[in-house]
Amino acid sequence: RNAGAAIIGKTNMTEFGFSGVGINPHYGTPANPLDATRITGGSSSGAAASVGAGICVAALGSDTGGSVRIPAALCGLVGFKPTMRRVPPTGALPLAPVLDSIGPIARSVADCLLVDSLIADQPLTTEALSLSGLKFAVPEDLVMEDIDDTVARAFTHSLSKLSGAGATIVEVPMKMFSEARDINRFPQIESWRWQHKLLATHADQYDSLVATRIRAGEKYTEQDFQRLLAARKDWIARVEHAMSGFDAMLTPTAPTVAPRTEALLASEETFFEVNRLLLRNPSLINLLDGCALSIPCQRAGDLPVGLMIGAPAMADARVFSIGLAIEQALSE
Repeated sequence: RNAGAAIIGKTNMTEFGFSGVGINPHYGTPANPLDATRITGGSSSGAAASVGAGICVAALGSDTGGSVRIPAALCGLVGFKPTMRRVPPTGALPLAPVLDSIGPIARSVADCLLVDSLIADQPLTTEALSLSGLKFAVPEDLVMEDIDDTVARAFTHSLSKLSGAGATIVEVPMKMFSEARDINRFPQIESWRWQHKLLATHADQYDSLVATRIRAGEKYTEQDFQRLLAARKDWIARVEHAMSGFDAMLTPTAPTVAPRTEALLASEETFFEVNRLLLRNPSLINLLDGCALSIPCQRAGDLPVGLMIGAPAMADARVFSIGLAIEQALSE
């Protein structure tokens, strides 16, 4: 508001920001602006739907495991997850304070950069980059598993275009990625700590799918939490070492295009499997305490696909500079 923006409304989302799907049984599930039979992705589902429908130029979302980048990817938009310490969480309901980030969804990298400069404690200074000479890591492990044909086709085509523009693409072993799911129990643990009293008295008012995930944190002790924090610190050091010498890491944001909403409403098993799949790649950046952009990379006529540009903590300006260059290359 101080910068002159008109705030036109609040958007719907997954209850408590706790899923990558975007379904909300109490207030309605936002429809994907490109195909109303499909989900937008979550948790910031209404944010992406609003930008994608042209209602607003940008929207804010929370990102604890991909909740800005997933809906951006599934709706053909740009989403940015900052290094969490750059954007104060004041006024935001916590999900997992060790991971929670606040970022923008918009139609372009430049618009995301503009919003980031307003909500962060310190605006970023970007530089004009040529892709020629840049070196990108593409993980060999986990991130390419179970991807659908549309995502595989778009990602391969994007890497080819970047190589053609002079970038160096190197496949890099990232075996430690297989450990991420066991380490990253912070959303369950910390949401349980915040929510357990409310769940005890108001369980009937919760989205049952969200309540199930929150209750999964009940079994963890403070000792477990501290052990996981230590394991995360070690994991971050190993990932940062593997990424040293590269300008950024490139992966598909989500392994699949937007699923149809009806299939997810019909089966809890399908819901949880899709939720796990959507969160898998972007949550690696949250566990890393890093920053990442998701930019559209689908081929003409295909459903939206996101290309994720990820980097360690406080490399935000570099990620934006690279994102501006990649966005331009993919549009040519």
